[in-house]
Amino acid sequence: MLEVRDVSFSYPDGHAALRGVNITFPKEHILGILGKSGSGKTTLLKCIGRFLMPQSGRIELEGRDIRELPRRELRRSIGIVFQQLYLFPHLTVLENMTLAPRKVMKKDAHEAEREARQTLEKLGIGELADKYPAQISGGQAQRTAIARSLLLKPDYLLLDEPTAALDVDTTREFGQWLLDLKAETTFVIVTHDILFASKIASSGALLTGGEVTHTGPMREILETAGYVEEEE
Repeated sequence: MLEVRDVSFSYPDGHAALRGVNITFPKEHILGILGKSGSGKTTLLKCIGRFLMPQSGRIELEGRDIRELPRRELRRSIGIVFQQLYLFPHLTVLENMTLAPRKVMKKDAHEAEREARQTLEKLGIGELADKYPAQISGGQAQRTAIARSLLLKPDYLLLDEPTAALDVDTTREFGQWLLDLKAETTFVIVTHDILFASKIASSGALLTGGEVTHTGPMREILETAGYVEEEE
């Protein structure tokens, strides 16, 4: 289980991005972190991924403070896909996928390639293996970035605004794709897309001004916050 306990974070300019945040993320779910721009969603994601260190509070994975986890263990337990995706443009999809297994997990190049191709085929995007990022669509790039992260078999995979660059039809297809994958890992999705969250997230939290204002089943969060009627 992943637990955020009384976490606060302020940037050097004094802006308090998170204020005493408490959230529990159970496994085997798709969980949503909702909130408007500037509410602290991405900052929370970066703290969970240990790209930022909170000034107070703890983030625990199976009862262990993530600050104490060796980097390799942390990266295998918690994956993160940023909105920018960070696919290397000069490498093919397959080469992008095998980079971390070879460099971080020290896997043999042939084994890494075999596992990468198997993962792409399993996720229904095997035809992308030899293409470059500039040759694939935004939706395909999202799938590629997630496939790359799933190759490390993380317990949790954090997604930062995964539908931001997708059109309505692609967003719908992408949501179904995530639902089909939830047996592989637990997804924690940061999004301002209320409709998308209502369709795929089972539970989560709503952030407002760096504070958690609602938690629980996604339907209840949206109803309490007054979003459902507006979106439907």
